[in-house]
Amino acid sequence: MPASPVNNINNNGNSDKPTWEEAIRVTPLGSHRYSAVLQNEWCIGTVPHGGYTTAVLYRLATTHFAHSHASRYNAPATPISIQLTFLRRTSAGPAVLSVQDMKLGARTSTIHVTLSQPRETKEGEDGNLEAKVTGYITVSPATAEVGLSANTGWHLSPAALPGSGANGRVNLTALGRTGRDGGWMRLAAPFPKFRRATQQVELYGPDPALGRRQVVDQWARFRPNGNDEARWTNEAAVFLTDMFPMALDGLDKMASAALKEQAPSAEQSASHWYPTVTLNIDLKKRLPPQGVEWLYSRVHTKTVRDGRTDIDVVLLDEQGEVVALSTQVGLVLSASRNVGQRSKM
Repeated sequence: MPASPVNNINNNGNSDKPTWEEAIRVTPLGSHRYSAVLQNEWCIGTVPHGGYTTAVLYRLATTHFAHSHASRYNAPATPISIQLTFLRRTSAGPAVLSVQDMKLGARTSTIHVTLSQPRETKEGEDGNLEAKVTGYITVSPATAEVGLSANTGWHLSPAALPGSGANGRVNLTALGRTGRDGGWMRLAAPFPKFRRATQQVELYGPDPALGRRQVVDQWARFRPNGNDEARWTNEAAVFLTDMFPMALDGLDKMASAALKEQAPSAEQSASHWYPTVTLNIDLKKRLPPQGVEWLYSRVHTKTVRDGRTDIDVVLLDEQGEVVALSTQVGLVLSASRNVGQRSKM
């Protein structure tokens, strides 16, 4: 086998606008080895978006069990828990994905996954593969998910901004058609050229004129490459757990204010980069095969300290049921660390 098998991967991402299925496609290479092609349109700067990369690994898990363990369960095995560490920045282009079966159980199975790409080297040098993202994914078939279900009385606090619908619910039909409902409005994600992945969703949030809230709320529709027929599937929902440009805009403002205090003459319009260090997702509810049009996110950051931030996300469907919970550790870096010449972090 050549030192860098990634070079033998067929790149299906030559088109300017690959479909979502093409963007997350995982192809078997052999026993417990697969390939994928990370797409440029799903990047932040030069680095594939962390939620998008996680969606590729979600597809890796489902593909692996369909390909290598097809007879283990009587229904498709899908992730119920994802725990990832982003060791090194990834790049758009081919990647090799490897799987190690850690536990194959009757109800749950756990695999260790690794996404590898060529090592960053000087121009003209060949780079051997190195691990970029690694972690554990636990899967279970829906038919094995039996046991206690209970309402704990949990609710959003503070309550979400009301809309014009019954009991203060947001009228999503009106919001999608007119761009406004009550205090909600369609929002434009900042720095769209740098944060290209944000252009794959349609975001609605509280009108900024109403003042800043303690948390960031958003309703979102999935719009890969402007496709208004797209719907939130389980893999797309994983992407959404890491998609919160308005929360990052708030961090941008805080970072710029701190920069101005330290260096009053510094450029205030510069954007920042918030690479994910670790990402944990608890998938509570499977979405229907046809997907859903709307999902709601509540995003909360408790503190930013020494260039490191925490981000908690709750994902709800239109019925207010929890779809997923995620927590992550991220860094606050200058955008120049992303678009400039790469160096070790």
